[in-house]
Amino acid sequence: MAAAAEPGTRAWLGDGSPRSGSPASSPDLGSRGRARPGQGPGPGPGPGSGPERAGARPPGPTALGHSFRKVTLTKPTFCHLCSDFIWGLAGFLCDVCNFMSHEKCLKHVKTPCSSLAPSLVRVPVAHCFGPQGLYKRKFCAVCRKGLEAPALRCEVCELHVHPDCVPFACSDCRQCHRDGHRDHDTHHHHWREGNLPSGARCEVCRKACGSSDVLAGLRCEWCGVQAHSVCSAALAPECTFGRLRTMVLPPACVRLLSRNFSKMHCFRVSESAAPEPGEGEDGPDGSAPTGPGKEVLASESSKQTLKIFDGSDAVQRNHFRVISVPRLARSEEVLDAALRAYYITEDPRDFELQALTSPVQAGDAGGLGKAQSSGTLEEEGSRGPGSREAAPEAWIIRALPRTQEVLKVYPAWLKVGVAYVSIRVTPQSTVRTVVLEVLPLLGRQVEGPESFQLVEVLMGSRQVQRTVLAEEELLLDRLRDIRKTSLRQMNQTRFYVAESRAVVPHVSLFVGGLPPGLSPQEYDSLLDEAVATKAGLVSLSHVYSSQGAVVLDVACFAEAERLYMLVRDTAVHGRQLTTLVLPDVLHTKLPPDCRPLLVFVNPKSGGLKGRDLLCSFRKLLNPHQVFELTNGGPLPGFHVFSQVPCFRVLVCGGDGTVGWVLAALEEMRYRLACPEPSVAILPLGTGNDLGRVLRWGAGYSGEDPLSVLVSVDEADAVLMDRWTILLDGHEASGAENGLADVEPPKVPQQGCVRAGRAAEDEPVTQPAQGDPAASGTAGGAAAQHRGPHLHQHPQLGFGG
Repeated sequence: MAAAAEPGTRAWLGDGSPRSGSPASSPDLGSRGRARPGQGPGPGPGPGSGPERAGARPPGPTALGHSFRKVTLTKPTFCHLCSDFIWGLAGFLCDVCNFMSHEKCLKHVKTPCSSLAPSLVRVPVAHCFGPQGLYKRKFCAVCRKGLEAPALRCEVCELHVHPDCVPFACSDCRQCHRDGHRDHDTHHHHWREGNLPSGARCEVCRKACGSSDVLAGLRCEWCGVQAHSVCSAALAPECTFGRLRTMVLPPACVRLLSRNFSKMHCFRVSESAAPEPGEGEDGPDGSAPTGPGKEVLASESSKQTLKIFDGSDAVQRNHFRVISVPRLARSEEVLDAALRAYYITEDPRDFELQALTSPVQAGDAGGLGKAQSSGTLEEEGSRGPGSREAAPEAWIIRALPRTQEVLKVYPAWLKVGVAYVSIRVTPQSTVRTVVLEVLPLLGRQVEGPESFQLVEVLMGSRQVQRTVLAEEELLLDRLRDIRKTSLRQMNQTRFYVAESRAVVPHVSLFVGGLPPGLSPQEYDSLLDEAVATKAGLVSLSHVYSSQGAVVLDVACFAEAERLYMLVRDTAVHGRQLTTLVLPDVLHTKLPPDCRPLLVFVNPKSGGLKGRDLLCSFRKLLNPHQVFELTNGGPLPGFHVFSQVPCFRVLVCGGDGTVGWVLAALEEMRYRLACPEPSVAILPLGTGNDLGRVLRWGAGYSGEDPLSVLVSVDEADAVLMDRWTILLDGHEASGAENGLADVEPPKVPQQGCVRAGRAAEDEPVTQPAQGDPAASGTAGGAAAQHRGPHLHQHPQLGFGG
């Protein structure tokens, strides 16, 4: 057994999910390059893998998992480290992740290979992929190739991937809330490689660090600091959230026990109707659609195309990857290419290829049995698939049986002196014996093993799944079953030793679309009749009778998931219900100078420009503080911020949208700890009269969302009156000419709003002096709503 010492506090005491290739987040895991035939035998990946085969690759960063080889360049090529042009005809290419480098830059490479990146993630956080789109001049974070075809983008971070590369993406998204797993109060940079904006400058050397030709440069997804991968080591590890630090809702101040909910549900992202990548998105032959990330070449007489499966699960789903190899290729070369297709860098001698003798249809259990009973690659011929005789076109990678294995066990608590410990697992090793062996290495030997448990974590790109293992379960059999199911899944599986503590389930569900004006008892009986709520597990915590909405407190994760899925498909009195998962804001932990910004966006305003702004604000701020108005309206946002002592509001939409939010604020003001928040406007409508008055401009014309937020932070808050006109109808009676005396309309004041520039009769708000908003661009004034209702009769409102 061995323990990997932590290289420094800056590597592991920071934010939860370091990006692949983060110099400030990746520990030095020792010499762990790609194992090649000729290395010493070993039970699995780990330190001391033996000498490299002569000529396999030049001296380089073997600890980062790359497999560099010298290649001849036939077209203009750029270095992925320095982003400069590679002069001459020779470059060094990683066979696994396509990282290209100068020979002089090899010793400075800090970016790990895509095959090693999952092992460098500290706290796994799943991504939140939106619908497919065209992203020009962007590059895939997995295969590092350009996104020429429709690709996917995370709605929370700047991760771009090909659809067929999604299963291999790291679960290294931003950690935006506390979820009970390795929670912390300190916050470090969260680096993301490449796809920087034009004109990006390094924070250290002040030179250009972005590139439109390759995936190069780093950017912190919280504070926006940009740097070269080499220069980033000179930056302080702590992240201060940059220019927007007073507007960002800190992740340590948000709590959400999501468990079975996906990130789409947690961040209230509208789900698209398109199938998920890698899950049912098959081509005509059952494969994932061919894209730039695939290793597919045009058919040639000297080459053949093979379908490769990585386990039983892939055979059942009929999900495979395609490789192209020479017809005369040796068995070792075919196996090596198959492992590279799945980003597996373990010793090829620990695997074999088994032939699928007949086409396997998705979900065909019989085909799976044939796959398991087929012959190996050697049995198909001395040259395997390269034989000139007829050979199967589909193969499955199988791991050879192992009598022992090295298992890495990670501590599930923070501020520990090691990143992980390595334990040798034998056929007799159980979960209990492994925990007993691990605790002394982590400095917890004085505590009994009954206070700890071993947790298996599957770090999927879309969802992170945790499973507590039974004490008597044999670990070697468990590892064998995982490899048999999927080799890719084994590469994304991690084991944690965690304290055995009971987690009190608490999930807040917002339910809207109910009939207004009912009592709490009537809402309770109505929901019980519609979705059969369980009285002992579900309770009404807040009732908004005037808007027909309630907030449910659910004390069971399974019940919360059932209610969420059921309410979405339920209609009451012919009206479809809306349900959202809401986080809890820990207002007592907010910094003294923090005035978080509550953002409301109408995605249908401004020619659908609201959709782009919605995604931009989710990335610039904490996505928990950005709400889509077409998904529940403004009420969920005000409920989440109800206990925040001081916050601000940004409304992105037209005059009607602003009036909608101000009306909801008037109804909620008595329940808010900050009853008079300043309200800023980003005009997205057609008229935008209110935006013109407040000097936010005539409309949004594509300004940088960051500059919009800075303008909101610098805006002055002044008063603006809002009025409501009441129109009362009277019957005509007693008049000789048939006409009645008509009483003029009543115009009572409904409230007062802090807005732009102060006028004689109507106090209004304006941008700060010298702000670019005064010249017509977005920027300007915040409005503050204040004043009680002055009339309680039914009213016809004309919002201002």
